[in-house]
Amino acid sequence: MGNLRGHVVYGAGFSLIGVWHLINHSKLHTLNPTSYTAPTWFPTSPIKFLELYFIMSASAAAVFMDLFIGLRRHHPFSPDGTIPSSHLHSFEHSIIALSIFAYALSTLLLEKSSQSPATARRGLSNAVATVALGVELLVFHLHSADHMGVEGQYHLLLQAVIAAGLAAAALSGAGYDRSLAVAYVKSVGIFFQGVWLVVMGFMLWTPRLVFLGCFMNWENGSSFVVRCEGEEALMRARSLVNIQFSLLLVGVNVVALLIYLIVFKIYSNNNVSTDFRVFGAIEMEILDK
Repeated sequence: MGNLRGHVVYGAGFSLIGVWHLINHSKLHTLNPTSYTAPTWFPTSPIKFLELYFIMSASAAAVFMDLFIGLRRHHPFSPDGTIPSSHLHSFEHSIIALSIFAYALSTLLLEKSSQSPATARRGLSNAVATVALGVELLVFHLHSADHMGVEGQYHLLLQAVIAAGLAAAALSGAGYDRSLAVAYVKSVGIFFQGVWLVVMGFMLWTPRLVFLGCFMNWENGSSFVVRCEGEEALMRARSLVNIQFSLLLVGVNVVALLIYLIVFKIYSNNNVSTDFRVFGAIEMEILDK
């Protein structure tokens, strides 16, 4: 993930899942306001587990890209079998992808176990999702990349987004799974993670977008790192990153609210047909089976 393409692809995946969850949470709550319970995933037709298959496929592809395909020797080890410092970030990114893969696989196995109660499956799936977010937060907090420069500021703010999603997931598992607000925060967190990763990719690996007074420096023989010419330039760059984050956070929340309002207008009692309301009830039954 340590380049423009990697960040954009990762980010697009997160954003897609985040928007998908926003739409479906809004739809389920509109159709079932009194019986709504937030699931960790949503079935599709005709492929019921398409979301989980997508997450597993994308996560597996990310691991192979980080550890094999994207490396010069097509493996992450030195000739003596040790891990070079220039490849540590590849392992860190792969751990995140593996934790997400483990969540999707665990959820799939739970859902295919028809003997398990729906509440148990939902609770355990949410617990594994919470662990995955916790692993992601831990890895980015202890990331081997520069913590003091411009990239470090991007990572610091990314941790805030992950922490918000982690808190929402923990609340959902602690009995607040009927709260649309909790599901909203979790979904927006996933959506905004994706947006922020895409922004990071362009801002850190596109020369003409590098902040004034900063430059791209080739380091460790493996990747470019944005460095600044002095303390004043660094402080200015960090401030601009904070401004970017704030504006995008407002923008993403506006988009999320618009999604809710549009979905509510489509599926509200005044506009939706009886067939659609029955379909919504059936969808809740599918999730509870």
